[in-house]
Amino acid sequence: MAMGLSSGRSGGRRRRRGRAPMSEINVTPFVDVMLVLLIIFMVTAPLLTSGVPIDLPDSRASALPQEQDPITITVSPDGAMYFGDEFVSPDALPARLAEIRPNPDGTMPQINLRGDRALAYGQMMAVMGELNRAGLKSIALLTNSAASGENTGADAEPSSEAPTEAVVSDGSESGQ
Repeated sequence: MAMGLSSGRSGGRRRRRGRAPMSEINVTPFVDVMLVLLIIFMVTAPLLTSGVPIDLPDSRASALPQEQDPITITVSPDGAMYFGDEFVSPDALPARLAEIRPNPDGTMPQINLRGDRALAYGQMMAVMGELNRAGLKSIALLTNSAASGENTGADAEPSSEAPTEAVVSDGSESGQ
């Protein structure tokens, strides 16, 4: 009969004497997640720069500041054209350029033109002619920045620095 009754001071509760409550936060899972995210970003970041692999020519020009995201047109070594990362045939390029709308301030967006160093001059000029005909006057020709004058030969290795640009403009923006 007295089996269910407790006669101690604890009022029927048992006390755990061996362990105190944990007062520290275990950061090991947090560090594991952060390292995994770091690895993911380190692997994917180089893939996001540009989708078309080309060998840019070298230049000593410094990079220009960017206010807005430019539109990138790439001409690959075999002459294929890409609007961003999307393939565009030479016949469809004028129609695609006509779809470009002015920025909210009324200016046309800047065009970054990337062309492989092995391309013929005429192919790049044909693309620039189409850009001019579409009313796009702010064109930047992207190149690799040469760290020194020694890296400008035909068999020079591409620079690991970020591409620089040389701006080609019609002069109307500078008051000429």
